[in-house]
Amino acid sequence: MVRPIVKDRLFLSLKSEEATKEDLPIGKDLLDTVRHYSDCCVGLAANSIGIRKRIIALSLHPLELIMYNPVIVKKEKPYTTTEKCLSLGETETTVTRYETIEVEFRDTSFVKRRAEFVKLVAEVIQHEADHLDGIVV
Repeated sequence: MVRPIVKDRLFLSLKSEEATKEDLPIGKDLLDTVRHYSDCCVGLAANSIGIRKRIIALSLHPLELIMYNPVIVKKEKPYTTTEKCLSLGETETTVTRYETIEVEFRDTSFVKRRAEFVKLVAEVIQHEADHLDGIVV
């Protein structure tokens, strides 16, 4: 189900809580919402749809991915970039990101995984992980 995008900075600045198996349907709604906004969005955190759970979804064709409780455990090759956020409209922010990251997360079966991501996928994961920690970029 496509959900409305939250634009309230105060809500977005709150840290998200750990996701549980009961939260698996939220991941599908999150991915549906990313797909709906595909003309201007490639990733979302659950708080962007009003749910304070540690869940992110990405849709970077052909990759589509839902991560529950993602934790970035390794970062390499820092760089500076400019990002926009669907929740903030046209606001652009300059941030430091890492070209290569390693992430521990639970998949759509709630099985623990660990994977390496690079370039744009890594950047999107970092942006959405910031949202989970209440960092509004």
